[in-house]
Amino acid sequence: MVQSPFSLSSDEILSALDTDYRLGLTEKEAQRRLQKYGLNQIPEQGPKSRWFILKDQLLDPIVYILSIAAVLAFFFSDKLEGFAILIVILISVGIGFFMELQAIRSLEALRKMGQAKTMVVRSGRKRVIKAAEIVVGDIIYLQTGDVIPADGRLIHVDSLSIKESALTGESTPIVKNTDTLPINTPLTDQSNMVFRGTTVLTGLGKAIITAIGKDTQLGNIQQMGVEAEKERTPLEKKLNELGKRLIWLTLFLTVIIVVLGFLRGKELLLMVETGLALAVASIPEGLPIVATIALAQGMYRLSKKQVIIKKLEAVQTLGATDIICTDKTGTLTEDQLKVHTIVFANGSVTDIYHHENSFDAKQKPALKKIILTSILCNNVDVGANDHIGDSIELALIDFAKYLGYDALAIKNEYPEYFELPFDADRKLMATAHKNNTFAVYVKGAFESLVAHCHYYLDGDERRPLHNVDAWFKKVDALAAQGMRTLAFACKETANAPTKDTILDQLIFLGLIGFLDPARKDVKATLDIYKKAGIKVVMVTGDHPSTSQRIAQEIGLLNIDASPFKTLRGCDLDFEALENENHSKKLLDATIFARVTPQQKLNLVSFYQKHNHIVGMIGDGINDVPALKKADIGIAMGIRGTEAAREVADVILKNDKFTAIELAIRQGRVVFQNIRQFVVYLLSCNLAEILSVGFAALLNLPAPLLPLQILFLNLVTDIFPALALGLGRGESDIMEQSPKNPKSPIIDRLDWYAILVYGLSISTAVMGIVAYAHFVLQLEAIMINNMAFYTLVFAQLFNVFNIPKRHESFFNNEVTKNPWVWSAIFLSLVITFSAYLILPIASVLSLKTLSVEFFTTIFLFALGSMALAQLLKRLIVGSHEN
Repeated sequence: MVQSPFSLSSDEILSALDTDYRLGLTEKEAQRRLQKYGLNQIPEQGPKSRWFILKDQLLDPIVYILSIAAVLAFFFSDKLEGFAILIVILISVGIGFFMELQAIRSLEALRKMGQAKTMVVRSGRKRVIKAAEIVVGDIIYLQTGDVIPADGRLIHVDSLSIKESALTGESTPIVKNTDTLPINTPLTDQSNMVFRGTTVLTGLGKAIITAIGKDTQLGNIQQMGVEAEKERTPLEKKLNELGKRLIWLTLFLTVIIVVLGFLRGKELLLMVETGLALAVASIPEGLPIVATIALAQGMYRLSKKQVIIKKLEAVQTLGATDIICTDKTGTLTEDQLKVHTIVFANGSVTDIYHHENSFDAKQKPALKKIILTSILCNNVDVGANDHIGDSIELALIDFAKYLGYDALAIKNEYPEYFELPFDADRKLMATAHKNNTFAVYVKGAFESLVAHCHYYLDGDERRPLHNVDAWFKKVDALAAQGMRTLAFACKETANAPTKDTILDQLIFLGLIGFLDPARKDVKATLDIYKKAGIKVVMVTGDHPSTSQRIAQEIGLLNIDASPFKTLRGCDLDFEALENENHSKKLLDATIFARVTPQQKLNLVSFYQKHNHIVGMIGDGINDVPALKKADIGIAMGIRGTEAAREVADVILKNDKFTAIELAIRQGRVVFQNIRQFVVYLLSCNLAEILSVGFAALLNLPAPLLPLQILFLNLVTDIFPALALGLGRGESDIMEQSPKNPKSPIIDRLDWYAILVYGLSISTAVMGIVAYAHFVLQLEAIMINNMAFYTLVFAQLFNVFNIPKRHESFFNNEVTKNPWVWSAIFLSLVITFSAYLILPIASVLSLKTLSVEFFTTIFLFALGSMALAQLLKRLIVGSHEN
């Protein structure tokens, strides 16, 4: 390998790599190097294996708890309970497994084959070989459309331009040359090099390979991505914390019940068995199923919106995101240059596509000449279906068509007589066309073209060109606005132009400024992010002025914004983060321009250290490390590179920026739904624990039997909870601030709500137990049945306690959720089916009850909801305020 090949001359690089310019390597030497250094391949992380997906599903804190519950059930010979819990685990793990597997299959469908072969010269003969067999020292040939297979030093160019945005973030094509460069030249300015993964836009070239595989710039960046540690998702952290709290809460309640029972004179062994049975009953078996289905349903909804989620937990992470770092080129912009400004000798027309009626092309001679130059002095094949070529030349053809010109007809009307091709030294292109006389059209860099101009066109008049310095200032002004400029000139002559005369006595026509325009849908989406409390930060390798112009156009940056809102890569000192002022400067900035892949990675880490949930949007190779490090990496499916799609958590199949807003909205809905059904499940299970515990301590008949508890947990718990998990969320959910990443999935107010709802239900159960025992003086099994049905109805009514305190009881997201009503109906059907089917009724110890008894049961259950609503407004409301 050669260090800094860009700083060596062509002869020096050929000598250093022991290669002949004309003959290339010998076959024998190429094979020797191939065996010594290996194939030209970058080690890639293959798709996640099925076993790895399964392992991820099993490593879940709730699954741990359920597994312990199953072991305890089998230990106490309650096989039915044990098998039921195992079935719950299998269902939960199975849903998660198949949803992730489907996401991976969708990702595999997006994989595109890169260039598999390339042309080299070996032993003096041109050969087409597999790109993987290229070795250092090979001389390769490049032409339009080629994807560069490895890093190389250019030794010959012919109008060669390369699109390097995937590697550097630079939005405009890079014109290449063979000049020797200084040793300290940054990557973005290495105009004599070509890099793996970039694309040839125009021209031809020859390069000597200087690095292959993992030693290329692309390989170095992907290695950074491999080394970047992926943060655990917020949902994983919060479910883990919730699991720990459930374990401690269960142990606490179990110990309390065992100790109090023992102190009341009951047998210690009996109380230990009762306590452990209650511990098993307290585990919400339905939680993993409902959580998994809620995430899977969010995943499915997003898939219909062309958003692929590779891992279930990523759905919720989107909802927790409070900072989005986004690339500019192709993400916020169209990644396609367009004509933005035309500057004539007597004024300018700005924002052409919004002011098309401000001029008549046929009445402006200068504009008409510019359009003719745009079409005729242009190498794009206008007759082809798929236009391929230089992005500026494509923009000129599109602009001419926009103004109503038929490019193909004009090309046929003015056949080309002679062409002076563009090259890096001349920096202009000229063509001569014969109609009645000879017409010459020229376009190129202003500083090169103006040297050949003696006149300028003012209306129909040709006037001497004197104010060249003023034009240089206009060019600088356009560049300061982030535009790429092109100058135009023409002339008519009776004599046939030659290479030596074609540039003589040119008439200057004006300038065109090009911009990669912002996507039309971005501004509205950014407004939604602002209301949602999400900060969007542009992180790009492009020029600061270009970045600022786009940021102002989409509303990301105010026109009068502080200069500190934009920082260059050279301004980022991540080693000085202990300096509070420097940290504040980074946190306040909105644009980071001219940043390297390493700086993008460091920026994501910086935000994470300041307790932010970071989403990273990118499509290029240069985005890979940051995409992997971010809490949620988002890649483009069509335009994105394979490397970016590989490490991302979310892939936008249609490349639409607006799809991210939909994904964030769905993530917030999922988190809200998870919180709601967790509150519902835990309050129902708490009611079961309190009812059984109070009854045991007060020597009252048991309100619940073990199989009845299991029935409740798998019927009246799961179906309403699942319905809550399928809700569409509050209408103003994108106007709420993101949740604090440090806050648990169940916060202080939620625990108050769980306690209030659980106490309300258990009060109703204990009330009917006392009424049936002391007033009606029923036998124990009838008391048990009345308590059981009261608990069934009370838990179903409990779903209506879930909406927030300030919402209407009759008109809220729960009452408007059709799944909730379906779940209640299904739960009632199953409950009464168990009541009517004798074998099931016998297993559950259910007896026949009169209508009067069911009326009493319904009233006590309804009372639990009324009590919960009252306490909710008094207790929870007071803590909320």
